[in-house]
Amino acid sequence: MSYEAVKALHLIALICWFAGLFYLPRIFVYLAMDEHKTSETTLNVMAFKLYKYIMNPAMMATWFFGITLLYLNPYWFEGGWLHSKLLCVVLLTIFHILCGRYVKVFARQQNKRNHKFYRYFNEIPTILLIVIVVLAVLKPF
Repeated sequence: MSYEAVKALHLIALICWFAGLFYLPRIFVYLAMDEHKTSETTLNVMAFKLYKYIMNPAMMATWFFGITLLYLNPYWFEGGWLHSKLLCVVLLTIFHILCGRYVKVFARQQNKRNHKFYRYFNEIPTILLIVIVVLAVLKPF
């Protein structure tokens, strides 16, 4: 498989993963705001399916194709930008795992956080995306 094909697959997986990382915390906001529990079942099902069937495979594909790109371009390890980018991807993976925990918390109806927490929580992937893209494109160091 060519470098360009692997890069394209990496970007497709990344976009799918980020779609979930942007949307799932938004579902958490709605769940935390739903005092009457009117839409809780639907939102919990949506959150579970988004996490399990879209986000998990997309994250694994992003990692797989990213590691493949590193295998094809081992000289990237010489730049400090890659180490910083990988740190951000690890932080993003931790965020992903936290999202999975919150899916379970809401499913068990054990959420103790308000919607404002999830609104701020929702901004974390945006900040990491900006840093990752700047590092990958500009390779500043």
